[in-house]
Amino acid sequence: MHTDTERCVRAVQSKDARFDGWFFTAVLTTRIYCRPSCPVVPPKVENMTFLPSAAACQQAGFRACKRCRPDTTPGSPEWNARADSVARAMRLIRDGVVDLEGVPGLAARLGYSTRQIERQLLAELGAGPLALARAQRAQTARLLIETTPLPMAEVAFAAGFSSIRTFNDTVREVFALAPGELRTRAARGISAQTPGAISLRLPYRAPLNPDNLFGHLAATGIPGVEEWRDGAYRRTLSLPYGHGIVALTPAADHIGCVLSLTDLRDLTHAISRCRWMLDLDADPVAVDDQLRTDPLLAPLVDKAPGRRVPRTVDAAEFAVRAVLGQQVSTAAARTHAARLVTAHGMPVDDPAGGLTHLFPTSEALAALDPETLALPRSRRTTLTTLVGTLAEGSLRLGIDSDWDKARAQLMELPGFGPWTVEVIAMRALGDPDAFLASDLGVRRAAAGLGLPSTPAALTARAAGWRPWRAYAVQYLWATDAHPINHLPA
Repeated sequence: MHTDTERCVRAVQSKDARFDGWFFTAVLTTRIYCRPSCPVVPPKVENMTFLPSAAACQQAGFRACKRCRPDTTPGSPEWNARADSVARAMRLIRDGVVDLEGVPGLAARLGYSTRQIERQLLAELGAGPLALARAQRAQTARLLIETTPLPMAEVAFAAGFSSIRTFNDTVREVFALAPGELRTRAARGISAQTPGAISLRLPYRAPLNPDNLFGHLAATGIPGVEEWRDGAYRRTLSLPYGHGIVALTPAADHIGCVLSLTDLRDLTHAISRCRWMLDLDADPVAVDDQLRTDPLLAPLVDKAPGRRVPRTVDAAEFAVRAVLGQQVSTAAARTHAARLVTAHGMPVDDPAGGLTHLFPTSEALAALDPETLALPRSRRTTLTTLVGTLAEGSLRLGIDSDWDKARAQLMELPGFGPWTVEVIAMRALGDPDAFLASDLGVRRAAAGLGLPSTPAALTARAAGWRPWRAYAVQYLWATDAHPINHLPA
């Protein structure tokens, strides 16, 4: 979008928050970059230039605005809606892969050379993978500086910097303030922290309807791994350097997030996982505008706009849960999953609540005895085949998955039909166009609205909802009184 100067100027002059994250405004006279909704008086048009990423702004020598804090905007929704190599690379960078594995690791995951990845990102985002990862490290550092009393040396290494000098130089360059000055400006916020926890706000594009989002996560939560407590969804997290516990609370203009981590180097990854699970980088206005073009769907959208797709923090975990949920009730699926967790999950301590385990890894589940599973024999075969392929690496599911390739691989497994494959594509892989045409709840809702109710006819009608059919599923499901559609009392 940053190449459409006229449209960008209109967004800046109207301070339209819908475009935050889509592009950034760099002011040539002040050398400062802002989000489109920055509350200051807009600069003259001839003094504005538009860039596609915060990293591109920083690389061009611009500093972040202290008023609108463009480094804290929601991520571009473009990377959620696309499945090409650039979008997959951006999802991985946002997930901290460059810090963990370097650019060669990023390229290997995508099946390209480092030179190809660097060229593609530079052409589309104005910055290569190292610059994009550096911008993310700076944002993580700012979070730790402003929300914890950690010594600066610990902040530097937790944010992913290789040295304290690099940390100091980057913070000064990006924010035009020394780390100590950033902490002084936010000193009042640090005193309110819970000991051992990091509290922060996760921004999103309005509107956001929390009913089905948190209702789904709470109603399907696995005892010991997830719970709803005191108005917050809580769950355990398996992270690269250790584990953590997160509490997520819906609020009027943000999602409250409290993270307890065994290793602070996991902060970037944990935030990315939470944002992904809650679909916070979506563009609800674009989604809802498209779905409103169907006159039978429009009343549902108008009644409760801003529905998100409830996702997962771990794609492999969700695939296992999808198999356990085949042709059984929500309660039965939770029971089956809880048994697996108790038998094979790693125990964790949770001083604040009732979380007891991490969800078991694919490697742990691959070693289980199928005879111990209280499932039909065919379902046992489906589950053991799935975890076996995940454990050996012949099947990889994650935010960087090629959606079509993953679908084809899943369909080759015994016991996998269109419903299971599409629900994994929708909630684990993040395909915004995944569609559950054969789902009973979707078909019942469609019939009630006067839409076609047979899978083939409904799929044909849903062609007009593309590329947002996964969101249409959420609106259709919401017509039912099932607990997944309502916030717990």
